[in-house]
Amino acid sequence: MTEFQHIVRIGNSDVDGRKSIVYALRDIKGVDTTFANAAVNLAGIDAEKQAGNLLDTEVEELNDIIESPTENGMPDWMVNRTKDWETGDNKHLLGSNLEFQHQQDIKRLSKTKSYRGLRHQWGLTVRGQKTRSNFRDKRSGSLGVQRSALDLEEGDDEE
Repeated sequence: MTEFQHIVRIGNSDVDGRKSIVYALRDIKGVDTTFANAAVNLAGIDAEKQAGNLLDTEVEELNDIIESPTENGMPDWMVNRTKDWETGDNKHLLGSNLEFQHQQDIKRLSKTKSYRGLRHQWGLTVRGQKTRSNFRDKRSGSLGVQRSALDLEEGDDEE
């Protein structure tokens, strides 16, 4: 039996060895609970097993499944980038690659002056939420009574 590892390297990220493997995998950016459960089931690992107790072969298998899920039997709908805009492939991005691709998507939308791109540029909500009573911290002067309105009301009383 191998000795317990407090930090395990999976998917180019350090995960906590004290957590069960499903919850430890969630610490990787781009992996949610459903994806982690599917990866653990495909690898044939007990979901309750602590990440620090994994064998080296189990860690390698999880790495392989997480980095190329569709090639290892995971369904296409489970990846986080179906029908990539540039290539048309189904990809699963992790960590900094996911953040970079997200920023590139926003830049592409802004460059084409699409509605969503313009809303991103202006710092407004993109998905149809109301902005009158929510998201007030993003807009300046949107909370409270404006000073000029108070001055006008006081001036009316003196006349």
